[in-house]
Order: sequence, then C-alpha cells, then structure tokens
Amino acid sequence: MPDTPTIFGLPAEKGRWGLVALGLVVNLCLGSIYSWSVFVAPLAAHFTATLGREVTAAEALLPFSVFLAFFAIAMPLAGKYIERYGPRKVTIVGGLLTGLGWLLASTATSVEALYVVYGVIGGLGVGIAYGAPVAVAARWFPDRRGLAVGLALLGFGFSAFVTANAAGALIAAYGVMATFRIFGAALIAVLVLSALPLRFPPEGWRPAGWSAPAPGVGTTPVCECDRRGMLRTGTFYGLFACYFVGCLAGLMAISIAKPVGTELAGVDAGLATLLVGFFAVFNGLGRPAFGGLADRISAQKTAMLTFALIAAASVLMWLAPGVPAYIVAFAVLWGCLGGWLAIAPTATASYFGTCDYPRCYGVVFLAYGAGAIAGPQLAGFIRTATGTYLGVFPWVAALAAAGFAVAWLLMRPPAGVPAPGEEREEGVTPSP
Repeated sequence: MPDTPTIFGLPAEKGRWGLVALGLVVNLCLGSIYSWSVFVAPLAAHFTATLGREVTAAEALLPFSVFLAFFAIAMPLAGKYIERYGPRKVTIVGGLLTGLGWLLASTATSVEALYVVYGVIGGLGVGIAYGAPVAVAARWFPDRRGLAVGLALLGFGFSAFVTANAAGALIAAYGVMATFRIFGAALIAVLVLSALPLRFPPEGWRPAGWSAPAPGVGTTPVCECDRRGMLRTGTFYGLFACYFVGCLAGLMAISIAKPVGTELAGVDAGLATLLVGFFAVFNGLGRPAFGGLADRISAQKTAMLTFALIAAASVLMWLAPGVPAYIVAFAVLWGCLGGWLAIAPTATASYFGTCDYPRCYGVVFLAYGAGAIAGPQLAGFIRTATGTYLGVFPWVAALAAAGFAVAWLLMRPPAGVPAPGEEREEGVTPSP
C-alpha cells in the first residue's frame, strides 16, 4: 500500500494544487524570454553608443532566436535527469543557469557576446527547468491531468504580460544593462525557492476516492512505455506531426501580429502594441482551457477543435481583413497556440503513461522547436514573395486542415506497446 503523503501540511489531494501554483510561478520566470522585445531598442541604442557603429534592431533580436534554439535543444536532453535526480534538483540547476544568463548579459560588450551569455546559457537553463513542473503536475493529477498541466504552463504564456511591463519600468529607471542584473538576481531567488517543494508522488499513489477508468479512457494512459516503446507507435508520429503543425501555424501568425495589425487592419502602431499584450492573455488562458477540455473530450478531439478554430480564424482574416477580424482572429490564433502547449503534454501522458514521461515529452517537444524555427521564417518568406502578409493566412488555413486530418487519422490510442522491460515480441526488449 503506498504511503499517504501530505503537501504543505495538507492532504495530498488539496496540497498538490500548491505544487501547480509553484509550477505556474516557475514558468512565469522562465517565460521572461518573451519580454525580449522590450530590450531590443534600448540594446541597439546602448551598443551603438559604446561600439561606435550602428547596431540595428535586427541584430538585437538575434539573441532571442539563439535562446529559443537552445531552449528547444535542452528540453528533450533534460528529461532523463528529471527522472534520475528529481524535479527539485533539475529546476534549481535550470533556474541558476537561467538567472546566470541574465546576469552575464549585463556584462556583455557586444551583441555577439549576448549570443553566448544570454542565448546559450539562458536558453539551456530554461530548457532544463521547463519540463520539471509539467512532469510534477502530470504525476500528481492522474484524474485532472490536462487542467493541472495547463495551469502550470499558464505562467509561461502570461509571463510577457508581467515581465515586459517590469522590464520597461526598470529600463527607464536604471538602464538596460542594470535591468539584466536585476532580472538575473530576481530569477535566481524566485526559481530556487519555488523549486524546493517540488517532488513526485510515491510509487502507486492515486487521489483518494479516485479509481482509474479503463486504459485509454479520460486521462488514464493506454500503456506505460518508455521512450523507445513510444517511438514504435504510429500515435507518436501523429502527435508529433499535429504538435508541429499547431505550433507552425500559430507561430507563423503570432510572429507577424503587430505588422499585420498596422499594415492590413489599419491599426495605429501604439494600439497594435497594446493588442499584442491583449493577445498574450489568450495565449496564457488557452493552456488551462484546452488542457481541461482534453480531460473531458480527449486530446484527439481537442486537437481537431483547435485546427478547426485556426482554419476559421485564418479564413476570416484572409477574406475580411479589418480591425474586428484582426482582433478576433489573432485572439483565437494565440489561444490555440497556447492550447497546444497543454494538449501535447497531456496527450503524451494519456497515451504513453508517466513512468518515463520526462524523456517521452522531451522528444515530443522537439515539434515545438521545429515549429518555432519554421513558422516565422515561412511567414517572412511569404511576405517577401507576395509583398503582403495577407498571403500567410491561406497557408495557415491549409496547414490547419492538414493537421485536422492527421489528428483524425493518427492521434489515436496506441495498441500493443509494452511497458519498460517487457518484450514486445520474442527477442526484442525496449531499452531505457
């Protein structure tokens, strides 16, 4: 009989919500990368003055791209260490590296130096820490996994709304390099303290009064399999493809939110900036909303719903570009992208279990990295080729239609996948 744990002095069924709240705080800190746009102009001005040459906004944006690349690379590599050393230690290591990246950024003497101290070190830190709160939520909430994961990830989506305003005020008061130091010190303190209570439940623990339904029903995993077992299923490739298409379509649109507002909808530049913050709220709310929906109607049906919404929003923007269509369409697109950050981890746990969850979701998360790289680049290519951003939207609609078909055909519970250490067929044993 497994131990009956307590969390924060409360029965686990109540105290586990505190772990979700800590996960939200951790992700609020990790998501501070999304405030980078606030740093671009001050950094360009700072280096132009100190280096004696013009430093453009495009150059100041490159550390952001390097950061996202190393974030996506580190996430799958960190999975096995979350399992081996536990979420507390991994989050602390990731938090220290994240804060160190911001602290060292304050000493950078060129934009190129920021690639390493901010982009590489900070990006690795976020990639290492990101999966731990997700894994904690997934294991403590077998009964409401989508909602718990979505709430833990809510902080990442909301972060720009909080940290961008803080960064703007600090830059105005103390300057851009001092702001890096303040952010770095604050991130280290908050991340380390928030990581201390994080832990996994005892082996075999389940919420009091909750009985797991049949495998494949609700949030109960169809199988408990390791990463190699997962890679042998068509379900994994369906989930990976859908996650990629969802992120690609969403990030294509999100990366051009402000210029679309000014060029196509005729929105004033100042209002367009405010609307980007408004859309970020939908990005945050989309995580618990679609995560909770995945609990109720299945990850597959929720995925199909997001693709239908993405397609409808894109067609609306394509056929009737204007202020009302712009606000509605981009709120939907940002919300659906946020939703995929909850649907994918929920589906991974629902289809493949939680025994090797950090490594399994680490591989699935590569789809986000690929979409983050390809989406903005494809949007820029279409803009250059056609001379307008309007041509992006039929492509987004087509991608969403393809994603809908893939979800319908392939995002199904896997069959015949062995648990770790069990033979799939004679003479073949999955390795850890």
